[in-house]
Amino acid sequence: MTDRRAELSDGLARTRERIEAACVAAGRSPDEITLIVVTKYFPVTDVAHLVELGVTDIGENRDQEAKVKVAELREQLGDRTPTIHFIGQAQRNKANSIARYADVVHSVDRAALAVALDRGASHTDRVLDVLIQVDLGEGSQAGRGGAVPTEVLPLADQIRDLPHLRLAGVMAVAPLGEDPDQAFARLARVADEVRSAYPQALWISAGMSGDLEAAVAHGATHLRVGTAILGSRPPHL
Repeated sequence: MTDRRAELSDGLARTRERIEAACVAAGRSPDEITLIVVTKYFPVTDVAHLVELGVTDIGENRDQEAKVKVAELREQLGDRTPTIHFIGQAQRNKANSIARYADVVHSVDRAALAVALDRGASHTDRVLDVLIQVDLGEGSQAGRGGAVPTEVLPLADQIRDLPHLRLAGVMAVAPLGEDPDQAFARLARVADEVRSAYPQALWISAGMSGDLEAAVAHGATHLRVGTAILGSRPPHL
């Protein structure tokens, strides 16, 4: 085993142990959790190692980097290419590109972006899974992007009418400086409202390297973990 693959294997093992412990504490099964390894700024070789180590889902944040990386992955790995989650803030003018290679977009926060993604997916006759990003900012705590909770259900209704999008659930990032337990409890309430109207929208994408335990405690189904597995991000332009 190469040094880098050994590093990734160790990071994965530690993260999976944390997830298992969090599930035990929450009375949940680890089978309910999908681990998305965030590979932004990391090379295709790392992704190939991760796939060999059993990773099935990766997350990317930047369209310019992701579209090139995904093309290389599909050329090298073929059917073994992991599910591609676009988890960064999506710009409307990048929606056509993102919709062509991503399997899931986690950051839909407005109708105009949803419409642009639908149009992009229509060009290749795909159906794209999407999540509504929820702004969890409250009081003096600044949010980290997304639709405010009162806008989520109206946006879900607009997504419902777009033939190339499928609403999978909600996503959020805990505000900086706030107890993530409180933030993810608010997200769980929003997720319950969405599920009441759209029973198929079961996903809650929440939790990163520093707060995955709190996310699991409040019902997260998908965790987005980068640093804890891959280490510090490499230098980039």
